[in-house]
Amino acid sequence: MKPMGPIPPYFAGQSGDLRIAGRSASDWVAEAGTPVFVYDTAIVRERIGQLRAALPRAVEIHFAIKANPLPAFLEIVSPLVGGLDVASGGELAKALAVKDAAHVSFAGPGKRDVELEAAIVAGATLNLESEGEADRALAIAERLGVTPKLAVRVNPSFELKGSGMKMGGRPSPFGIDAARVPALVRRLIAAGADWRGFHIFAGSQALDSDAICETQAATVGLARELAEAAGARAPLVNIGGGLGIPYFAGDVPVDIGLVGERLAEAIEPDQAYAIELGRWIAGECGVYLTRIVDRKVSGEETFLICDGGLNHQLAASGNFGTVVRRNYPIAIAGKMGIAADETVSVVGPLCTPLDRLGDKVALPHAEPGDVVALFLAGAYGASASPAAFLGHGPAAEIVA
Repeated sequence: MKPMGPIPPYFAGQSGDLRIAGRSASDWVAEAGTPVFVYDTAIVRERIGQLRAALPRAVEIHFAIKANPLPAFLEIVSPLVGGLDVASGGELAKALAVKDAAHVSFAGPGKRDVELEAAIVAGATLNLESEGEADRALAIAERLGVTPKLAVRVNPSFELKGSGMKMGGRPSPFGIDAARVPALVRRLIAAGADWRGFHIFAGSQALDSDAICETQAATVGLARELAEAAGARAPLVNIGGGLGIPYFAGDVPVDIGLVGERLAEAIEPDQAYAIELGRWIAGECGVYLTRIVDRKVSGEETFLICDGGLNHQLAASGNFGTVVRRNYPIAIAGKMGIAADETVSVVGPLCTPLDRLGDKVALPHAEPGDVVALFLAGAYGASASPAAFLGHGPAAEIVA
C-alpha cells in the first residue's frame, strides 16, 4: 500500500455519498455523466476571503487564470480579485471578457507580435520577458499611435526554496536578469511608455511558510533596489505567487496568517503590491468524478479501470512535472467514511502504463458502476491535460 494525500477539509469527514456544493456526487453524475469536474465556487469565495483578511491592505490579489481558464469559472472569480494574469493571447481574450483591461496583465516568454498588439490595443499590461520583446512592443505601439502599458518581469538572483517549480536563481527564459532591468526601465520611460512596475516570480507550489516569507521579503527588497537604480518609482510590484496546496501524504497547508504578518513587516509604505495565485485559489474547490468500468486482478494486484484518466488529470497521474509519482487524495464517492478494506490501483482507459490515478491505494471495496472521486482537481486539471489523446474526448465541467 502507498499513502495518499489528505482529502481537503471541505470534503473530509463526510460519510455516505460525497457531497459537492450541497449536492451528492450521484446527483452530479446523473446530471452530467462521467468523467466530470465539479467546481464548488463557495470554496473559492471562502479561500479568497481568508487570504484577503490575512494580507496587508496594500497587497492586491490576482488570479493566474492558467490554473483554471474555464469561462464560467472566471465569471465567478473575476469580481473577487483585483486582477487577472494571463500567459497567452487565448487567455487574454478570456480575461478581457470578464475584466477591464486595466486589471489584466500578460506574462510569458515568446509572445507573438499579434499577441503584443492585442494587449496594447486593449490596454492590458504587458510583463516584458526580454529586451527584444520590449523593442517589439514599443515598435508596435508607435505604429498604432498608442501608449503601451509595460511592466518588466525580473529574473531574480534567488529562488523560492522548496518550490515545485523554481522560476528564479538561474539562467531562465522567464524575465530579465536583475542587473539589466534598471537600464531597460529608463529606456521604456524615455520612449514614452506607461511603465507599470515589476513582476518578480521566484517559484511556485511551495508549502514551507518560512521560505515563502523569506522570498517575499527578498522580492520586496529587490523591487526597491531596482526602482532606486532606475530612478523611477514602480506603480505596482507583483511579488508572484508560490503558495502551494497539500497534494501528497505529509504535506501541510501554508500558514497564510504568518505570510500576511511577515509581508506586512516587509512591504514599503505607500507602495502598491499584488500577489499572483492560481492553484491556491482554485485547486481545492474541484473534484474529478470518474466511473469504474471494469475490475480485474492481474498477478497480485487489483485494478479499478475507470472511464477517465490522465487525459483529464495529467498532474494526478504524475506526468506533469513530478519527479517521483505520489498519490493525490482519492475516494470511492459513494462510500465516504467507510474504512478501507483492500489495496487497489485506480487506472484510466488509455493504452499506456502512465495512465494511473491511484497507485496501490487503500480504498473500500468497489465494483464497476461505482464512482471514484479525485480531489484537488480545481487547478491544472482539464486545461492542462491531453484531452484529445486516443480520442476519448474532454470531460464535462460544472461550475456550482
